[in-house]
Amino acid sequence: MFEAANVNVLLYNPNPEKSDFTRRLRRLEQDVLRMGALVEQSFRLSHQALFARNLTAAKELPLLDKKIDRFYKQVELDCNEIIIQYRPNAEDLRCLSAFMQLVRDLERIGDYAKDLADIAIKIFPYPSHHTLPEIAVMSHHAQAMLANSLLALADLDEVGGRNIKHLDDAVDNAYDRLYQALAYQKDWTGVIEPIVLLALAIRCLERMADHATNIGQRVAYIVTGQRL
Repeated sequence: MFEAANVNVLLYNPNPEKSDFTRRLRRLEQDVLRMGALVEQSFRLSHQALFARNLTAAKELPLLDKKIDRFYKQVELDCNEIIIQYRPNAEDLRCLSAFMQLVRDLERIGDYAKDLADIAIKIFPYPSHHTLPEIAVMSHHAQAMLANSLLALADLDEVGGRNIKHLDDAVDNAYDRLYQALAYQKDWTGVIEPIVLLALAIRCLERMADHATNIGQRVAYIVTGQRL
C-alpha cells in the first residue's frame, strides 16, 4: 500500500512545463560545452599547424570551423525559442542571455584558430623565426585560459570565472614584447611577409585570450547577476 502510494507521488508532476523547460535548459548547457570542446580542439590544431609546421592539422580547421558555426547558430536559435515559449524568470533569462553572448565568444575563438591555420600555411615556406618559441608560450597560455573558462562554465564557478581576467595580463605582456621585437627588428633582410604574418598571429592569440576572459566574466554573471 505504501509502495503504491509512493509510486503515485513520484509519477505526479504538478508542473510539466517547468520540467520540460529544465530539460531543454540542461540540453542547451551541454550543447554549449560541446561547442567549447570543439573550439578547444581547433585551438590545439592551430597550435600544431603554426609551431609544429603540421599542415595536415591546418587543413582540418575549415571543416571543424563549420561544425562550430553550426553549434553557434543552433544555440542562438534554441535560446530565442526557449525565451519565447517559456517566458523564463529573471535568473533563467540571465543564464540564456549569457549563453547567447558566450557562444559568440567561442565562435570568434574558432575563427581566430582558423586564421592561425591560414597563417601557418602561408609562413610554411619561410625559415623559422627566433620569436616562435615565445609565441608558442603565448599560445599555450591562451589555451589554458580557454580551458579554465570552460571548466568554470561546467562547474558554474564564479571565482574561477573571475580569475580568468587576471591570467590575461601574461598574454597582453607577451603581445607587447613580441610586437616590439617584430616591428623594430633591424637586422631583417628579404621579404617582410613572415614578419607581417607573425604580427597577425600574435594579434589573433591576444584576441583569443580576450574572448576567453569574456567567457569567464559571463560565468560570473550567470552565478551572481553582476557584471564586472
